[in-house]
Amino acid sequence: MNTWRNASLAVTAVAVLALTTACGQDQGTNTNGQSVGAAKPADAGYGADSGYGSDTGAAGAAAAKPAGQLAVWDSKKLGKVLTDSEGFTLYRFDKDTASPPKSNCEGDCAKAWPVVAAGDAKAAAGTDATLLGEITRADGTKQLTVAGWPMYRYAKDTSPGDANGQGVGGTWFASAPDGKKAAVAGSGSDSGTEVTPADLPGLSVRKDPKLGDIVVDSKGMTVYRFTKDSAWPMKSACTGACLEKWPVVAPVDKNDTEGIIKKGFVTFDRPDGIKQQSIDCWPIYTFAGDTKPGDTNGQGVGGTWFAVSPDSKLVGAPK
Repeated sequence: MNTWRNASLAVTAVAVLALTTACGQDQGTNTNGQSVGAAKPADAGYGADSGYGSDTGAAGAAAAKPAGQLAVWDSKKLGKVLTDSEGFTLYRFDKDTASPPKSNCEGDCAKAWPVVAAGDAKAAAGTDATLLGEITRADGTKQLTVAGWPMYRYAKDTSPGDANGQGVGGTWFASAPDGKKAAVAGSGSDSGTEVTPADLPGLSVRKDPKLGDIVVDSKGMTVYRFTKDSAWPMKSACTGACLEKWPVVAPVDKNDTEGIIKKGFVTFDRPDGIKQQSIDCWPIYTFAGDTKPGDTNGQGVGGTWFAVSPDSKLVGAPK
């Protein structure tokens, strides 16, 4: 009898452990309220591994390469992007100023973001040549400006057409031909917000200029979590009229996702009969107040609703 009882208890324990692990509660504690990137040091908005990109191995700022014949790259995600003669993306820095033109990227920052020399720069076909100008940096380098904004490349762009610097630190953005932040037409060309293409997977990741990496649905709409919910046991505190403002994210095939955690990626059968997708066993929602891709109007509402990071943490929530 004792042998049977012990075996039964062992099977039950294994089942509970499996469910617990699936829901991301290996330590028996919730992840609720942890801010995204809390364990990483602030990078001062420069977006490189040690804050400035000293991992590039350069002893100092890279020598400024001329831009040459500028061109325009038509990116599906970013719209029209300004490039140099070799097809490398040109960037602008939010901490710079255009009036008067001034660069605030010096020293280590300029290792990660090499300045574009004015030199022989020629306007791209069909663009306004009068927008091109230059500033003289402290070291005497003449740096290209477009509509007053100093231009840079990104050290981690290794091939023509790369745009790895887009949105880094929430302060670096690909430049449009008119010096504004590149964006798909109709999104607000100086908003820094990337409008999402129509062929997104069910859930994927978007780099928001203020919030960093956040999860979006197949329409590019921001996905949120509610701090009053729980993951273990899985429970939603948003019911009735709440769901009119915060519609649930319908179930998504695990294979129809990109860049998000797959742990605890299960369907929540709500008591009201609605089936809701969860990430790491946390129920997820969208916000009725978001009217277009790129909106984050639900962020911080009531101090209880926050965008979701790719690993299911709450973005920007107080600890």
